[in-house]
Amino acid sequence: MASKFQSRLVGTIILAAAGVIVLPDILDGEKKHYKEEFAAIPIKPALKTDMETFEVLEPVEVQTALPESPVAVTEPEASEPTRDTVNVSVQPVAEKNQYQDSAWIIQLMALKNAENAKTLVGDLQKRGYQAHRKKEGEFTRVIVGPDTSKEKLEKQIKELKEITGSQGQLMKFRPLNP
Repeated sequence: MASKFQSRLVGTIILAAAGVIVLPDILDGEKKHYKEEFAAIPIKPALKTDMETFEVLEPVEVQTALPESPVAVTEPEASEPTRDTVNVSVQPVAEKNQYQDSAWIIQLMALKNAENAKTLVGDLQKRGYQAHRKKEGEFTRVIVGPDTSKEKLEKQIKELKEITGSQGQLMKFRPLNP
C-alpha cells in the first residue's frame, strides 16, 4: 500500500494538472475568431455590343515666343493715358559663382559599368558619405562631396581607399561648370 504522503502528492499533482489544462479554457471567456473575406474578381468583363464613337479633332498649333533671358516689365507712368500695352525690356543677368574657391569634391573613380557605379554609390551613402554618380560619355564617375572643408575630405580619401581600394583625387567643386 502507498503511504498517505504519496497519495496526497499524487492527488495534488492531478488537481494541479487539471487546473492548468481546464481552467484557462473556462476563464478565457468568449473567443473571437477573425476570418478574412476575399472578394471574387471577375475573370473577364462582359462586353457591350454597342460601340462608342469618338470624334477625332485636328491638332491646333499655338506658337508662343519665350524670351531667352530675364525680362523686366515697366508700367506706364500715371501721367500717361492708360493703354492695353506694356513696355518690355530685356536685361542680361551676370553669372555669379560665389563658391568657386570654397568647395571641394573627391573624384573616386570612373567605371564603365553604370550598374556597378550605382551599387558603389548606394553602399557609400549607407556608410554616411555624400556620394553621387555622374555620367560622362561611356564612363560613370563616382564623386564624394561637395564640402567646404578640404581637411575633412583629405581624411575621407584615406577612409575611402580602405573601403574601395581606389585612391581618390581631391578637386575643386565648380557648381556652374561641373
